[in-house]
Amino acid sequence: MAVTIRDVARATGVHVSTVSRSFSAPHLVNPATRDRVLAAADQLGYRPNRAARALTTGRTMNLGLIVADIANPFFPPLIKAAQSHARSHDYHVFVADTDEDPRAEEELLRTLAKQVDGVILCSPRLANDQIVRLAEDVPFVVVNRQVEGLPWVLMDVAQGAALALEHLRGLGHRRLAYVRGPAGSWTSEEMRAAAEGVPVIGPNQPTEQGGIAAARAVADSGATGVLCYNDLVALGLIEGLADLGVRVPADVSVVGVDDILPGRLNRPKLTTVAMPTDAAGRAAVDLLLGAETGPVKLPTALIVRESTGEAPR
Repeated sequence: MAVTIRDVARATGVHVSTVSRSFSAPHLVNPATRDRVLAAADQLGYRPNRAARALTTGRTMNLGLIVADIANPFFPPLIKAAQSHARSHDYHVFVADTDEDPRAEEELLRTLAKQVDGVILCSPRLANDQIVRLAEDVPFVVVNRQVEGLPWVLMDVAQGAALALEHLRGLGHRRLAYVRGPAGSWTSEEMRAAAEGVPVIGPNQPTEQGGIAAARAVADSGATGVLCYNDLVALGLIEGLADLGVRVPADVSVVGVDDILPGRLNRPKLTTVAMPTDAAGRAAVDLLLGAETGPVKLPTALIVRESTGEAPR
């Protein structure tokens, strides 16, 4: 037989309402009493009915997390960090993927708004005015986009791009190129601004195929140092250049952004800008739950590996 709230109340010698508040409004319960209730609930195996709690408190205890492409290795660490941090606050997280499609993004936001207490929107493809309009239905936190009037978390990709270009110039590279991301990407435009004066190749899909497709243009440009929109593009570019007989880093140095696992396993190992995805996931949850006030900007860091070297003479 399932353990009920009355079983916990009998075990701790308190009223059932005290047990209920220990879960739904713990700040209203004496800490010692709350700890005793939670310990008894854990020992008995009691789990509160979330649906019933939602009817009482008006909160679902669920959050939504929408990402642009769940297959991109950049997103899973952020998702895991957000889920773990939300769970520590007794919230569950629903994860959804837009496949880089702004129409799918809007549809998901409208659907989730009815089921969650707030939404974390990562690397959105919608325009800012659309995001603001949709935020009237449910609280939002935006990751990797500045939207006026909404809390946001930024991983400072502009700083990272500047570090990458400084690194390439320090190796003697004077002919540089930036292989940009998809049209409409806020991150891509931030990097483009940081790379002012550097020739731009693209737009490109933010995938390995996007990098492969850009290889011919990079080779024809004469660039010896290349900054890519992300690590997937960089890995594809290295593959595409190899197919053209262009060696990395002997002929062309390549820098990615994100520090995903495949970049560490590639040969050559990828020089990249590390993004603080774990910290971003936790900060987004804190902003959504009111545990932190925004906005939040997190620093990035350059990690030098094997895909960059001195400019060819």
